[in-house]
Amino acid sequence: MKKPIALMVTLSMALAFSGSVMAEETTETASEAVTEAGTEAAETEAAETEAASEEETESASEAQTESESQEEKSEGVMYYADYVAADIDTEVVIETYVQAKQSWWEDQATVYTQDRDGAYFLYNMACSEEDYEKLVPGTKIKVTGYKSEWSGEVEIIDATFEFVEDGDEYIAPITDVTDLLGTDELIDHQNQYVEFKGLTVEAAGQDADGNDVAFLYNWDGSGTDGDDLYFNASLNGETYTFTVESYLCDNTTDVYAAVKELEIGQTVDLEGFLYWYEGVNPHITSVTVVEE
Repeated sequence: MKKPIALMVTLSMALAFSGSVMAEETTETASEAVTEAGTEAAETEAAETEAASEEETESASEAQTESESQEEKSEGVMYYADYVAADIDTEVVIETYVQAKQSWWEDQATVYTQDRDGAYFLYNMACSEEDYEKLVPGTKIKVTGYKSEWSGEVEIIDATFEFVEDGDEYIAPITDVTDLLGTDELIDHQNQYVEFKGLTVEAAGQDADGNDVAFLYNWDGSGTDGDDLYFNASLNGETYTFTVESYLCDNTTDVYAAVKELEIGQTVDLEGFLYWYEGVNPHITSVTVVEE
């Protein structure tokens, strides 16, 4: 009887041990499930919190950008959108900031200006020589004149101006319009301070010996040192004409010297004001050779 009794005892112990193990495994599995569920819930909550935070940040950024672009104007002053919508030859009143001065002669000044929404070219605006010296970059002015167009260039003529007392200062950031060359959207940035990257210098014409040259004095090569410089540069198979306006950047400036050193085939980056004359004809203020 010892063997059957021993066998029964052994079986009883085995069953008891098996039950204990199963209980432990069940408890452990349940614990793991609770832990995993808690972790997933925490991760979901963290992800939702992060998404909400990003959305709030994006909304705040958009609101700030909109606030910056829609700067407050004085009573009776147009926003840039109103100026764009105004008919040619109608009176316009704007507030804008000096970006660069082209020239002064006989109490008339030609000035490149811009606000946070767009740019305005002021042609032969009434201005004393004393006030012209005060028109430094960043200065805020109020301008009253007439919207005009000449060979595609939209400008303000017959204008008078006044300094805005206690006005803030603003220097427009440069806008990269390289990808807009050859598109209808480019003109939306007319007169703004812009840059073009990775253009290839092309022949601007020929010298007296029939050799291709990289620039010309005046558009037809009829000028001499000190006159406007004209040069061509291409992108994606299309060639565009650029000008160093001698009233804006004369022959003592770095950009004037840089254009005179250009070679056909060089790759260049350009900066300047997006002027228009029978098509895009930027007034260039900086030339950088990036590849020989």
